[in-house]
Amino acid sequence: MEAILGRVFVYGGKGALGSACISKFKSKSWWVGCIDMKANEQADANIIVKSDNNWQEQEADILQQVTNILKGNKLDAIICVAGGWAGGNAAHKDFVKNSELMWKQSVWSSVIAASIAAHHLKEGGFLSLTGAKAALAGTPGMIGYGMAKAAVHQLTKSLATKDSGFPKDSLVVSILPVTLDTPMNRKWMPNADTSKWTSLEFVADLFWKWSQNQERPTNGSLLQLITNNNKTEIIIA
Repeated sequence: MEAILGRVFVYGGKGALGSACISKFKSKSWWVGCIDMKANEQADANIIVKSDNNWQEQEADILQQVTNILKGNKLDAIICVAGGWAGGNAAHKDFVKNSELMWKQSVWSSVIAASIAAHHLKEGGFLSLTGAKAALAGTPGMIGYGMAKAAVHQLTKSLATKDSGFPKDSLVVSILPVTLDTPMNRKWMPNADTSKWTSLEFVADLFWKWSQNQERPTNGSLLQLITNNNKTEIIIA
């Protein structure tokens, strides 16, 4: 049996970015767990999120399954790339509905990922959450989305601060992409300038480097991923 070189859970591991992350870590002989609404066939273990459960029920169910799966082993990393997008200003007919959806997709998942990290992350491990560059300012055309992502930014800062309940020397950061180069984005934005879109491979490589203690940013960093002419720069917000 192949030696396991590390352990990571990817929250949102069935989405485009999550799948890229799972492929990357699997290719490096890591054990990879997936948490999502649907299973990722590449993962070593899958936890299916029960969308009908409330926040507390989701957390209790997921934590219990993580504990059972890990059997006392600790995680080197938790990568939360769960989320989604919905638009609408305050006058939009689905303003509250879309805001609630954004909160569930981005905030619930990020908080549960933080709870997993507090219980199961190794000292010196890392948690990555997913914010958004747009949420550094007002987002009138997508209020629910901006509000939820801003909450993730605040969560990142809190978790990176002393007495957050996190393991010693652990790292918590958020990536703040503009647009990721996913099949869905290509489908819905066929005329967009994709040279400004960030490749999934770039993001997965970033996580891989951090897992190897390479090029780690400062704890609590909000990292804007700015892509021009297919080249991505990391700019700290």
